[in-house]
Amino acid sequence: MPTPLTRTAGRIARGTYSNLNSSIADLEEGEICYATDEDKLYVVESAALVEQPGLGTAQTFTAGQRGTVSAISVASGDTTKTLDFDTANNFALTLANTASCTLANPSNLTAGQSGSIFVIQDATGSRLLTYGTQWDFAGGTAPTLSTAANAVDRIDYIVRSTTSIHAVFTANYS
Repeated sequence: MPTPLTRTAGRIARGTYSNLNSSIADLEEGEICYATDEDKLYVVESAALVEQPGLGTAQTFTAGQRGTVSAISVASGDTTKTLDFDTANNFALTLANTASCTLANPSNLTAGQSGSIFVIQDATGSRLLTYGTQWDFAGGTAPTLSTAANAVDRIDYIVRSTTSIHAVFTANYS
């Protein structure tokens, strides 16, 4: 992001919450305040200190949280695809140009990450998919894909640990 041509130097008030609150009249609207005794950030809004949530605080979202669906193609001769879970939560994996492909153990697993993988047959269909050892499906059995031309299946997942992905398979969307 380019640096704006006009900008105002920021001030950060620092002190205990009690001292900051008792000095609210001396603080400017929008000023950032750091409460040293609480290790929290506040912003002055309408003559009050409003706590700013940190990453360690549960968040309440007031709008939808969105990400892109990362398109992944299986090229001619590809026998393995490794998804990078740092790049997206949702993927569209189009099977083409190879009879069988392994959905390998993803890189960059973080416990709690969840998402969906749309598995799409190309116009030929009949492509097969096998799974790496970290994919855990209900009953311990890997699913069988829909094999019709252009069929769409979905794998919903949640990462349980850096070595275990719980997955639910739903076949034959459209």
